[in-house]
Amino acid sequence: MIRAEKASIVFSELQRAFPEPECPLHHTDEFSLLVAVMLSAQCTDARVNKVTPALFAAAPTPQAMAAMSWQQVREYIATCGLTETKAKRLVATARMLVENHGGKVPSSFTELEALPGVGHKTASVVMAQAFGLPAFPVDTHIFRLARRWGLSRGNTVEKVEADLKRLFPKESWNRLHVQFVLWGREYCPARGCKPTCPICARLGVA
Repeated sequence: MIRAEKASIVFSELQRAFPEPECPLHHTDEFSLLVAVMLSAQCTDARVNKVTPALFAAAPTPQAMAAMSWQQVREYIATCGLTETKAKRLVATARMLVENHGGKVPSSFTELEALPGVGHKTASVVMAQAFGLPAFPVDTHIFRLARRWGLSRGNTVEKVEADLKRLFPKESWNRLHVQFVLWGREYCPARGCKPTCPICARLGVA
């Protein structure tokens, strides 16, 4: 089975299972999404969603977070892991947003990736979910599933992202990256594919 055929099966099953997928990270605007994605590094979305309500109550805007010390921010995110690094990056990012962007989250990859602790994946999520611009963020779920399903043989996130962008229409990227994540959690977790996984069954993946 060629990659295009595999992609067609994957696309149809993801659409059937999750026709209107929602971003797993709770947020209300561009800034809260950016913060949530930064916190999600090496941390589950569920854990992030537990700590962000109190954090956003204390610092709902870049201006409010920029006025805090990283030690204050760390108290709110203590269970997210890598807390000192994340707290320092959040405060530094908030201050850069205030100083360089008028307190707004920029809508370009170049400007987003210039923020402290914001890599290409984080920028891609913000571009897709906050601004509706085409992007295909590749996290650990997507990287694993793309290779498992034979959609890519890439050994890097960049190569897998490029392969997926070639296989799927641009207008579907923003929806697909969320569908991949939801599917991975429901049917194909890292510890092994569940017997009920329709995509693996149709693709003949052991």
